[in-house]
Amino acid sequence: MKMADITEYVYNGKELSVNDSMKEDFHKDGFIIVKKLLCSQELAILEEALQGPGSLTTYAFGNDDGDGRLAKMCLWNHPGNDVTGALARTRKLAHTAEELLGGEVYHYHSKLIMKEARTGGKFVWHQDYGYWYNFACLFPDMLTVFVAMDPCGVENGCLQVLRGSHRAGRIDHGTVGNQVSASERIGVVFVVVMMMMMMMMMIMMMMMMMMVGADLVRVAELEKCLEKVNVQLQAGDALFFHCNLLHTSSANSSDQRRWAFLTAYNTTANSPYAETVYGPYQELIMLSNDAISELGVNQNLEGKDIVMREQNGTLKSYFS
Repeated sequence: MKMADITEYVYNGKELSVNDSMKEDFHKDGFIIVKKLLCSQELAILEEALQGPGSLTTYAFGNDDGDGRLAKMCLWNHPGNDVTGALARTRKLAHTAEELLGGEVYHYHSKLIMKEARTGGKFVWHQDYGYWYNFACLFPDMLTVFVAMDPCGVENGCLQVLRGSHRAGRIDHGTVGNQVSASERIGVVFVVVMMMMMMMMMIMMMMMMMMVGADLVRVAELEKCLEKVNVQLQAGDALFFHCNLLHTSSANSSDQRRWAFLTAYNTTANSPYAETVYGPYQELIMLSNDAISELGVNQNLEGKDIVMREQNGTLKSYFS
């Protein structure tokens, strides 16, 4: 099945076999789309698990995107044992990541991006490796899986990607507006001794994804020669994309929310060469593709290492 000359693969509910065509598309375009990766039952379980006091969404935080809209997210460093952790550990995500990257992977981090109706903020053009490079990962042997919880269209701020832009390599990420460049902020991270200061740098990095992006001159030149794709998904569809793929998203100006789970994987061979609290290697124990349905609505957040905002506005990592 084709969409704008992009092949969309369809999950059959069993083992997701990563064939040569999928690998070729991933390496050529920087991404692949897998339709129906989650079924309606799995989506309902995840939705219920995100509701109520003490749920993961309790820890949501965000920044103004510069246009008066809020880009909200929940962020955690380890899968943990709840149903969102089960999602990240299923073979249809984790093993597919291994097949696309060509080696063993581990969980780098996960987040829930929450673009609420009418108020959900934008994200500027950026590469994930533009940030992760600064946390001692030598190679761009990393990817993210974007799993749509809601329909994602142009009106509610779907992801936009520059097809094939991962082949341009890592682009400098600098100042956008009055924001300080990522390289200036992150330059201190390897001389910081205190672990909490390193954690604060990690948190700042995640917040920068909303406002600090790739070199806009270079992005503009790439836009002249590469196709910009609106990644329009139905709930349960997934986008697997390379860490150097340029991507952005507009604000949500519609009456429909746009929530999505994003799980990042790093290859074991690419684990950080220096001590860092962000993304160190921990073995990933994969689960069957039925794990979400088998576990059910599990909200036990123990062991997820959730990033949370304090009452005074500061951010810290919550070691549960």
